[in-house]
Amino acid sequence: MDEADRIADVDAVPDDGTLLCSVRDGFDEDEVILTRLGGDGSVAAWRNYCPHWTDVRLDRGSGASVRDGELLCAKHGATFRPGDGECTHGPCEGANLDPVDVTVADGGVYLTDDRFEFDGIGPASDVDLSTGSRIDFSGN
Repeated sequence: MDEADRIADVDAVPDDGTLLCSVRDGFDEDEVILTRLGGDGSVAAWRNYCPHWTDVRLDRGSGASVRDGELLCAKHGATFRPGDGECTHGPCEGANLDPVDVTVADGGVYLTDDRFEFDGIGPASDVDLSTGSRIDFSGN
Protein backbone atom coordinates (compact mmCIF):
# COMPACT_ATOMS: atom_id res chain seq x y z
CA MET A 1 0.00 0.00 0.00
CA ASP A 2 1.18 3.50 -0.85
CA GLU A 3 1.42 5.74 2.22
CA ALA A 4 0.06 8.67 0.15
CA ASP A 5 -3.21 6.73 -0.05
CA ARG A 6 -3.40 6.06 3.71
CA ILE A 7 -6.48 7.83 5.04
CA ALA A 8 -6.33 6.92 8.73
CA ASP A 9 -5.77 4.15 11.25
CA VAL A 10 -8.71 1.75 11.43
CA ASP A 11 -9.03 2.68 15.12
CA ALA A 12 -9.74 6.31 14.10
CA VAL A 13 -12.97 5.24 12.38
CA PRO A 14 -15.71 5.35 15.02
CA ASP A 15 -17.91 2.34 15.76
CA ASP A 16 -21.03 4.51 16.00
CA GLY A 17 -20.50 7.25 13.42
CA THR A 18 -18.27 8.21 10.54
CA LEU A 19 -14.87 9.70 9.83
CA LEU A 20 -14.92 12.47 7.23
CA CYS A 21 -12.12 12.99 4.72
CA SER A 22 -11.64 14.92 1.52
CA VAL A 23 -10.49 13.57 -1.83
CA ARG A 24 -9.64 15.10 -5.20
CA ASP A 25 -10.45 14.26 -8.78
CA GLY A 26 -8.05 16.60 -10.55
CA PHE A 27 -9.07 20.07 -9.41
CA ASP A 28 -12.44 18.91 -8.09
CA GLU A 29 -12.72 18.30 -4.37
CA ASP A 30 -15.20 15.87 -2.80
CA GLU A 31 -15.92 14.38 0.60
CA VAL A 32 -15.97 10.75 1.69
CA ILE A 33 -17.23 9.18 4.90
CA LEU A 34 -15.72 6.05 6.40
CA THR A 35 -17.79 3.77 8.61
CA ARG A 36 -16.84 0.60 10.48
CA LEU A 37 -18.58 -2.64 9.71
CA GLY A 38 -18.87 -4.75 12.81
CA GLY A 39 -16.03 -5.81 15.05
CA ASP A 40 -13.81 -7.39 12.39
CA GLY A 41 -12.02 -4.16 11.44
CA SER A 42 -13.60 -3.82 8.01
CA VAL A 43 -14.50 -0.35 6.75
CA ALA A 44 -16.86 0.95 4.06
CA ALA A 45 -16.55 4.33 2.35
CA TRP A 46 -19.26 6.44 0.75
CA ARG A 47 -19.37 9.83 -0.95
CA ASN A 48 -20.72 12.27 1.60
CA TYR A 49 -24.14 13.12 0.22
CA CYS A 50 -27.71 11.89 0.42
CA PRO A 51 -29.11 10.51 -2.86
CA HIS A 52 -32.41 12.31 -2.15
CA TRP A 53 -30.83 15.78 -2.19
CA THR A 54 -27.24 15.56 -3.38
CA ASP A 55 -26.38 18.93 -1.85
CA VAL A 56 -27.09 17.53 1.63
CA ARG A 57 -24.11 16.10 3.47
CA LEU A 58 -24.54 13.14 5.80
CA ASP A 59 -21.47 14.13 7.85
CA ARG A 60 -21.14 17.88 8.40
CA GLY A 61 -17.79 17.49 10.13
CA SER A 62 -18.66 15.86 13.44
CA GLY A 63 -19.64 12.40 12.19
CA ALA A 64 -22.87 11.24 10.58
CA SER A 65 -25.61 10.27 12.97
CA VAL A 66 -26.37 6.58 13.42
CA ARG A 67 -29.79 5.22 14.38
CA ASP A 68 -30.33 1.50 15.03
CA GLY A 69 -26.98 0.75 13.40
CA GLU A 70 -27.78 2.66 10.19
CA LEU A 71 -26.41 5.95 8.88
CA LEU A 72 -28.94 8.76 9.19
CA CYS A 73 -29.55 11.75 6.95
CA ALA A 74 -30.46 14.41 9.50
CA LYS A 75 -32.20 16.58 6.89
CA HIS A 76 -35.11 14.23 6.17
CA GLY A 77 -34.63 11.10 8.28
CA ALA A 78 -33.51 8.65 5.58
CA THR A 79 -31.49 5.70 6.89
CA PHE A 80 -28.77 3.75 5.06
CA ARG A 81 -27.24 0.36 5.77
CA PRO A 82 -23.51 0.91 6.35
CA GLY A 83 -22.48 -2.31 4.57
CA ASP A 84 -24.12 -1.77 1.19
CA GLY A 85 -25.30 1.86 1.36
CA GLU A 86 -28.92 1.04 0.57
CA CYS A 87 -31.57 3.45 1.84
CA THR A 88 -33.95 1.42 4.02
CA HIS A 89 -36.29 4.24 5.04
CA GLY A 90 -37.12 7.71 3.79
CA PRO A 91 -37.85 9.55 0.56
CA CYS A 92 -34.98 7.85 -1.29
CA GLU A 93 -35.82 4.32 -0.12
CA GLY A 94 -34.16 1.74 -2.39
CA ALA A 95 -31.50 4.19 -3.62
CA ASN A 96 -27.86 3.67 -2.70
CA LEU A 97 -25.03 5.80 -1.43
CA ASP A 98 -22.17 6.21 -3.93
CA PRO A 99 -19.38 3.81 -2.88
CA VAL A 100 -15.70 4.71 -2.73
CA ASP A 101 -13.16 1.89 -2.82
CA VAL A 102 -10.98 1.52 0.28
CA THR A 103 -8.85 -1.31 1.64
CA VAL A 104 -7.89 -2.12 5.20
CA ALA A 105 -4.28 -3.30 5.58
CA ASP A 106 -1.67 -3.17 8.34
CA GLY A 107 -4.04 -1.35 10.70
CA GLY A 108 -4.78 1.44 8.22
CA VAL A 109 -7.52 2.42 5.79
CA TYR A 110 -6.23 3.12 2.28
CA LEU A 111 -7.97 4.81 -0.63
CA THR A 112 -7.95 2.38 -3.58
CA ASP A 113 -10.52 4.13 -5.79
CA ASP A 114 -8.84 5.20 -9.04
CA ARG A 115 -11.24 8.15 -9.38
CA PHE A 116 -9.72 9.99 -6.44
CA GLU A 117 -6.55 11.05 -4.65
CA PHE A 118 -6.60 11.38 -0.86
CA ASP A 119 -6.50 15.03 0.22
CA GLY A 120 -6.89 15.02 4.00
CA ILE A 121 -8.97 14.28 7.08
CA GLY A 122 -11.91 16.60 7.58
CA PRO A 123 -14.28 18.49 5.32
CA ALA A 124 -13.54 19.76 1.84
CA SER A 125 -12.68 23.42 1.63
CA ASP A 126 -15.80 24.11 -0.46
CA VAL A 127 -18.78 25.84 1.12
CA ASP A 128 -21.07 23.53 3.07
CA LEU A 129 -24.30 23.41 1.07
CA SER A 130 -26.18 21.38 3.68
CA THR A 131 -26.93 24.25 6.05
CA GLY A 132 -29.91 25.65 4.13
CA SER A 133 -33.43 26.12 5.41
CA ARG A 134 -34.89 22.75 4.43
CA ILE A 135 -36.58 20.59 7.06
CA ASP A 136 -34.08 19.19 9.53
CA PHE A 137 -34.61 16.10 11.70
CA SER A 138 -31.41 16.52 13.69
CA GLY A 139 -33.13 18.18 16.63
CA ASN A 140 -31.30 21.47 16.04
